[in-house]
Amino acid sequence: MSQTIEHIAQALNARAEGDLSIEVTGASEPATAEPDQIALAMSEKYAEGLREGKARAALLWEGADWRALGLEAAVFVTRPRLAMAGLSKAFDPGPNVEPGIHPTCVIDPTAIIGKDAAIGPFTVIGKEVKIGPNARIVGQVTIAEGAQIGSDALIYPGARIGARVLIGDRLVCQPGAVIGSDGFSFVTPDPSGVEEIRHTLEQREEITEQKWFRIHSLGTVEIGDDVEIGANACIDRGTVRATAIGSGSKLDNMVHIGHNVQVGEDCLLCGQVGIAGSTRIGHRVVLAGQCGVSDNITVGDDVIAAGGTNIYTNVPKGRTIWGSPAVKMETQLEINKSVRRLPRLFAQMAELRETVTKLTQKGGTE
Repeated sequence: MSQTIEHIAQALNARAEGDLSIEVTGASEPATAEPDQIALAMSEKYAEGLREGKARAALLWEGADWRALGLEAAVFVTRPRLAMAGLSKAFDPGPNVEPGIHPTCVIDPTAIIGKDAAIGPFTVIGKEVKIGPNARIVGQVTIAEGAQIGSDALIYPGARIGARVLIGDRLVCQPGAVIGSDGFSFVTPDPSGVEEIRHTLEQREEITEQKWFRIHSLGTVEIGDDVEIGANACIDRGTVRATAIGSGSKLDNMVHIGHNVQVGEDCLLCGQVGIAGSTRIGHRVVLAGQCGVSDNITVGDDVIAAGGTNIYTNVPKGRTIWGSPAVKMETQLEINKSVRRLPRLFAQMAELRETVTKLTQKGGTE
């Protein structure tokens, strides 16, 4: 994937200087860069590394003197991580999937496969499935009956897409993801202990033996455009209505979305986030790693939750939260400071108790 410096600058919509015809085949940290790699030195702290490496060209911070750094060309960027998005895309060829349909695939005759789709070995595609043009399915994927996937999908090995699931364009689905598994929904003939405790918030009056009966998932999953699903993520289908993921949202590895959940657009759900059934997540919500969200609540637009936050009640839009249970971040910071002070406070209390005891004893002897 050789690229000229000129092409890289155009891809990043960035200013470049020097010999723009230089070709590079990849990117590297400054100190280890070879002559055929572009060095990533988008901050002054990487200047010394450039002198140690062998790069001829680099991504630099605005105002850098590229000649003094021993370079032959430079591309100047103002937002490094955004530049990394464009650069990494330019050099990432994606998985190697041979054109056409591999002979080991099992594809129902009623399925519709779009133009220029590439489907790797041991993939199973069910009845009346529709897959858009330019799809790349790496292999060992199952797509159940009635599912629809838009154009330019990229689906990695081991992904499982359930019946009647509807997915928009440009899906990226990582290995082992399951979209459209049954929801975890069960009921007892009489009110269960869980229902009783939820109502009373106290000890159960009587414990009786009861069996759990399954509530079947009749709904499906609907996913918008430009959604990415991480490895081993699970999205349960709805009980009656569809579980929904809005366009532009990104789900990390091992994220679990319960039945009937509605996730808005451009959300970022990091590793091991779990969202219980029938909860509504607004647009542009960020849930950091290991956040848990209770069922049947609403998290408003633009909420940011720090890692490990447990959300049990509704959260208004625009709030930044942390902790378990979730509170405003500034409140949690004060709580953390107070907790750290507890050993000193207890030591002071013990000292005060000892002083009072001594004074009391002394007063009793006079």
